[in-house]
Amino acid sequence: MAEVCFGVVTETDSSSTCESSSRAVRRRRMELRKIKVIAGVTQPGTENGIKRPKLKLISGSVSRICHNAVESSSTDDDEEQLRLVETKGSPPTIILTPFLGPSNSTLLVQSVAYPKFGFASVCGRRRDMEDAVAIHPSFCQMEQGNSGELHYFAVYDGHGCSHVATKCKERLHELVKEELENKEGDHEEWEHSMNRSFNRMDKEVIEWNNSVTGATCRCELHTPECDAVGSTAVVAVVTPDKIIVANCGDSRAILCRNGKAIPLSNDQKPDRPDELNRIQEAGGRVIYWDGPRVSGVLAMSRAIGDNYLKPYVICEPEVTVTDRTAEDDCLILASDGLWDVVSNDTACGVAGMCLKRNASPASMPGNGADGEMNSDQCCSDASMLLTKLALARRSYDNVSVVVVDLKHYT
Repeated sequence: MAEVCFGVVTETDSSSTCESSSRAVRRRRMELRKIKVIAGVTQPGTENGIKRPKLKLISGSVSRICHNAVESSSTDDDEEQLRLVETKGSPPTIILTPFLGPSNSTLLVQSVAYPKFGFASVCGRRRDMEDAVAIHPSFCQMEQGNSGELHYFAVYDGHGCSHVATKCKERLHELVKEELENKEGDHEEWEHSMNRSFNRMDKEVIEWNNSVTGATCRCELHTPECDAVGSTAVVAVVTPDKIIVANCGDSRAILCRNGKAIPLSNDQKPDRPDELNRIQEAGGRVIYWDGPRVSGVLAMSRAIGDNYLKPYVICEPEVTVTDRTAEDDCLILASDGLWDVVSNDTACGVAGMCLKRNASPASMPGNGADGEMNSDQCCSDASMLLTKLALARRSYDNVSVVVVDLKHYT
């Protein structure tokens, strides 16, 4: 009886009974090990009729060090989603996330093409960096009409100090977006919206300058009201069927179409005949002092800011609307640090040479911040090569270049 109660194996038990007991013990050990692995992890509840959702397993260390974060997912009901994340200063972590969808579900990814781009911005031989670049893919979608996603690219070339260019970088795309909402998007609407955006930006800059109470940068040490500070602005809004360029100053935008350069903006210089007449009719003068300058000071006839030179220097942009074609290669925006030493045709040839290596599909949308944008390597190489070419040709200004690939964006 004792033998039965305590499960003692007697000599009369067969060897098969011992083997069966050993297998049961091993199975029990394996089950205990599984429980130990997932200890401390909350069991997710069932969802969408799934009885056995996948578990979330977190491992604190991985022997292989990865330099980039990698994400992959699967819609198979028997596979976990894997995300390999690297934290700076610590080993990467593997996170297995449960997939709770039904077994016959599919992952739907919106297939939307976005233009590839790259940019370079260097101080060059100047003491201070006064240029700024703004890139905002998919920054707006017009509700009326069928214009699709709008993408914003801009170069701002400051003078006197950098804070006006910085203000434009932070704010102008938001003003453009506000003006474009609920608009139909014809030529007159584009011109009206851009004019209002630039005028609002100019007023905000002047109001900000007047509200400064203490010297926060070097320009305010000399002119407390910052009236001698301004910036150019060349803005390009790219849609699936049009390229809208608004230019204020001597920065420039060109379109490379079938290997040839097409100017999308006209430099606003004080000695341009129509600009010279406008300045003189407003009571101003153009004095040649190291080139033509408004009142002998400013080397451009239009700019945002420069309150002390109004009404001779205005902020009204010149707007062009260009229909896109299948022969469009790329769009180049740059400050005069490039255009002073590199011709339109040369810039188009250099960019086209770099982009010929590019045969990959268009990139997905980004957030628009400098470090978060979906920059393409070929476009980045083109912008950097143009920057190096300008420096090699002894450009003494800041150099900022944006290259947008139009061939692989439809």
